[in-house]
Amino acid sequence: MFVLLGLALAVFHYAFYQRVVRLVLQGKETARFDRPLERLTGALLISLGQQKVLQRVKYGDYAGIGHATIFWGFLTFMLSYGIFVFAGSAWREFPEWLLTETGVRVYSQYLDILAAVLGAVLVWAFVRRWVLTPSRLAFDLTRHSDALIIVVLIMGLMISTILTHAFWVAQGVTGPEADVFIGKALGNLFTDWGLGIGAANTLQGVFWWSHLSIILIFTVYIPFTKHMHMFAAPVNAYFRSLEPKGALPLMDLENTEKFGAGRVQDFTWKQLLDGYACAVCGRCTDACPANITGKQLSPMHIVENLKEHMVAIGHQGERDPEHVEPSPILNGLDGVISETSIWDCLNCGACMEECPVTVEHVPTIMDMRRHLVLEESKVPESAMNALLSLEQRGHPWRGTQYSRTDWAEGLEVPTLAEKPDAEVLFWVGCTPALEQRSQAIARSMAKILKAAKVDFAILGDEETCTGDPARRMGNEYLFQILAQQNIDTMNGYNVKKVVTTCPHCFNTMKNEYPQLGGNFEVLHYSQFVDQLIKKGSIKPIKMMNITMAYHDSCFLGRHNGIYDEPRDVAKAIPGLKLVEMGSRCRERGFCCGAGGGHMWIEESQGTRVNHARTDQFLETEADTVGVSCPFCVQMMAEGIQAKGLESEKQAKDVLEILADSLEL
Repeated sequence: MFVLLGLALAVFHYAFYQRVVRLVLQGKETARFDRPLERLTGALLISLGQQKVLQRVKYGDYAGIGHATIFWGFLTFMLSYGIFVFAGSAWREFPEWLLTETGVRVYSQYLDILAAVLGAVLVWAFVRRWVLTPSRLAFDLTRHSDALIIVVLIMGLMISTILTHAFWVAQGVTGPEADVFIGKALGNLFTDWGLGIGAANTLQGVFWWSHLSIILIFTVYIPFTKHMHMFAAPVNAYFRSLEPKGALPLMDLENTEKFGAGRVQDFTWKQLLDGYACAVCGRCTDACPANITGKQLSPMHIVENLKEHMVAIGHQGERDPEHVEPSPILNGLDGVISETSIWDCLNCGACMEECPVTVEHVPTIMDMRRHLVLEESKVPESAMNALLSLEQRGHPWRGTQYSRTDWAEGLEVPTLAEKPDAEVLFWVGCTPALEQRSQAIARSMAKILKAAKVDFAILGDEETCTGDPARRMGNEYLFQILAQQNIDTMNGYNVKKVVTTCPHCFNTMKNEYPQLGGNFEVLHYSQFVDQLIKKGSIKPIKMMNITMAYHDSCFLGRHNGIYDEPRDVAKAIPGLKLVEMGSRCRERGFCCGAGGGHMWIEESQGTRVNHARTDQFLETEADTVGVSCPFCVQMMAEGIQAKGLESEKQAKDVLEILADSLEL
C-alpha cells in the first residue's frame, strides 16, 4: 500500500512541476510577497472558509453551499487518510496514544454520516450541472468530462467508505470504528440476509482496496485536469493583489522592453497561475455585461485559453527545445484570443468580484490591450479619435464648443490661481466641464459647496484630463504624461484635499496617482456631501415626490466599495423613495456601458450594454434612475431615449436632485 501511495505521490509531484510550476515560472516577476500575515489570513478565509464561493448565497444562488459542503467533506476525508497513513494500518488499529476509544467512535460516526451527506450533495451537483444546467455551466468548457469523472470518483470514495464499515460490522467487528450509524445498519441488514463472515471479510477487503485505488487514481489524475485548482487556488489566493481594486498596475515605460502582453512570456507569473486556479465555474462570464449583451468577450475563456496555450507551448518546448518560438496570443488565424474580445472589456470588475479563486481578469485583459495599442498600434477608430483629442487638447471630447470654465458662468466660482489657499479643490473633470448634459452636475456641485460655505476653488483652464480614458484604452504612455502634469500642477498649489463628481476621476486620483507620487486626500462627492448633510451644513427641504432606482457606478462601487454614501444622500432628500435595481445592485451592479473607455468606443456587436441596463431600470417601475457619475447619466439617458420614454422616465445624478431639494 505504501509503495503504491509513494508512486502515486511521485507522479503527482512530477506532473505538478512539469505542468504547473515550470510553466508558471516563465512569467515575469511581480511583487506579491509583501504583507504575509494579511495574505495568509485572506487565503485561509477564501480557501478554507470558502468565503467567495458562498458570497452569492444572499442573492438566492445556493450552489456555493453545495460546493462548500463537498470541499469541507473532501478535506475531512483527506485528513482522515493522513491519520490512517501515520497510524500505519487499518481503522481498528489506531494506537492508544493517538486516539482514545471515544475519539475513534465519534470520528468514525462523523465520517459515516459525512459520507452519506456528501453522497446526497454529489447527486444534487450531478443533476444541477448535467440535467438542469444553469447558463454559466452551459459552455463546452464547463461541461468537460473532467468534472463528471471527479464527481464519480468522490462518489466512489463515499460509497466504499460506507460499505467498508458495513462489512466490518457484518464480520462481527465490535470495536469503536464499527459503531457507526449507516454502516452498522447496513452491516446488520447484510447479516440478516445471510451474508457469512467469510464473504463479509472478502467484500470488506474488496471495498477497502477499491477505496484505496480511487485515492491513488485521484492523486495521479488531478494534475491533468481543471481540478488542479484545488491546490492552485489557495496559492493564488495568497498571492492575490492587495492593491486598490480600481488600480491597474503601473508600467515602467523607461525600463520595459515590451509594452503589454502579446506572448506567454510577457505575462507575470501570477497571471499565468490564474489559469490553474480557475475552477471553470463560469461565474465570471455569467456576470460579464459584455458577454451578457452578446459580445465575444468571455473572461473565463480568456483565462483558460491562455493556460491551454501556455501548456501547448510548454509541450512544444519539451519536444524540440532548440527550435520553439514564442507563439503570439493575439492576432491572425493562429491567435488564441481575439482582439475584438479584448476591446469588449468594460473594466467594470464584475468578473473579479464573482471569481471564487481570486483570478485577476481585468489586469490580464488590459495588458493585452496595452500590447495592441503600444506595440502594434491597433486601436478602434472611435477610440483613436478620443486619444488624439487627449493628446492635442487634454480632454477626450473632440468637437466640444465649451471651455473648461463655461459651465460656471454666473456662479462666481474661484480658481486656485485666484484663491491658492482654498481648503478644497473641486476637480470638475472633462465630462462635467465640457459635455452639455453633464454641466448641470458641475453646477449643482458648485451651488452645494457654496451653500455649505465650503472653502473651495477649481483649477479652471489649468485642469487637464486625469488620464483615465487613455489608461483604460491601453495608452499607458499618454496616461502617465497627463497624470504627471496634473500631479505637478496640484503640488504647485500645495493641494491637500480633492473632491470630484466623476468616479473615474476619483478612482484615478485616489488609487493610481500614488503610483506616480501624487498623494492627495481624494473624495467622491457622495462621501463629501454625505458629511455635509450629517454635520447639518446643508439641509434638503423641498419635497421631490419621485421614486428613484439607484444605479451603482462600477468605479465608485465595485472598485472602491462606496455603496452607502450615495444612498444616504438620497435618503436625506424629502419625498424621494429609494428602490434598488433588483438583484443587480451594489457589488452585483450592472455596468452602464461606458467603462474601459467605452464612452468613446463603439460596441462590437449584440445589444448595447446601456440598453440592457435601461431594461433592468424599467423593471423597477421607478420614474427616475439615480446615478453618481456623469458617464452613467449620459448612458442611462440615451437608453431611456432609445425606448422613447423621455416623457415618463428620467436619468439624473443624485447631486442634481439634492440641489433641487435645497432650492439652489
